[in-house]
Amino acid sequence: MTIEKILQERILVLDGAMGTMIQRHKLEEKDFRNEKLKDHPHPLKGDNDLLSITRPDIIKDIHRQYFDAGADIAETNTFGATSVAQADYHLEHLVYDINFQGAKIAKEVAKEFTDREPNKPRFVAGSMGPTTKLASMSPDVNNPGYRAITFDQLVTAFKEQAKGLMDGGVDLFLIETVTDTLNAKAALFAIQELFDETGKHIPIMVSGTITDASGRILSGQTAEAFLISVSHAPLLSIGLNCALGASALRPYLQVLNEHAPFFTSAHPNAGLPNEFGQYDQTPEDMAAQIKEFLDEGLINIIGGCCGTTPEHIKLIADLAKKYKPRNIHQEA
Repeated sequence: MTIEKILQERILVLDGAMGTMIQRHKLEEKDFRNEKLKDHPHPLKGDNDLLSITRPDIIKDIHRQYFDAGADIAETNTFGATSVAQADYHLEHLVYDINFQGAKIAKEVAKEFTDREPNKPRFVAGSMGPTTKLASMSPDVNNPGYRAITFDQLVTAFKEQAKGLMDGGVDLFLIETVTDTLNAKAALFAIQELFDETGKHIPIMVSGTITDASGRILSGQTAEAFLISVSHAPLLSIGLNCALGASALRPYLQVLNEHAPFFTSAHPNAGLPNEFGQYDQTPEDMAAQIKEFLDEGLINIIGGCCGTTPEHIKLIADLAKKYKPRNIHQEA
């Protein structure tokens, strides 16, 4: 059964935070190196995407924990796996391999669970983060016309990432944590080029990030404007993730619910970070806030972002079973 068909019947659960789970392992520089990288001159600690190559055992275990908790969809460990972001570690040459291996690992674990429970197929979403540079905003307050990257450069970077993910076997693409819609449009353009070249098409999810109480993403768009800007693409879903906790996302999900001709998704943080950058919201507290989304029928796909763990996802999954999915509006 296709994911589109399943989404008409029930709410699907996305997994939780990869970074939060990796932090539990308290990894050192040696964990980010293998035989080929033992003499790499640049520090690699912190490049979590690289762990799909150097510590696949850890990444596989994280995927297993989330599937065990009830997740239907696992995100690949590739959030920062573009040449733009990997340039910080001087690893641009490994981008294809990082994405391929990230997809392959997640797909292997998903198959284990699908084979065990054929009536509950597991899917893999190729995570494509926003990169470290914005196409529509200047990083220099003294030179507002300056851009650190061009649209064409982003297309090239996202296309390389998408090819690795597709070759590795992902079931869908997830363009997530969108802070600049122009970056997201570059990713969509890159994916469409890849589809045209390969003749293969897989579903696409897009998820934006409301950055503050203004209700806008970083590049200035409201939730409705963001939706309109990406609606030219044949999306599987449109949604919101990261930044604000679940309760603060609700009014913006209401906007998407009212206007989106696609399925809707949300994977919020476990509240807001404390002064140490940690997330204190308990699984019970987060589930209670997400229950409001479900009560209002706002959601088709639900999961967690920063600070969320398998404990959070288990309660969310248990809750989602009790609700019917949102009905799609045919006209935006």
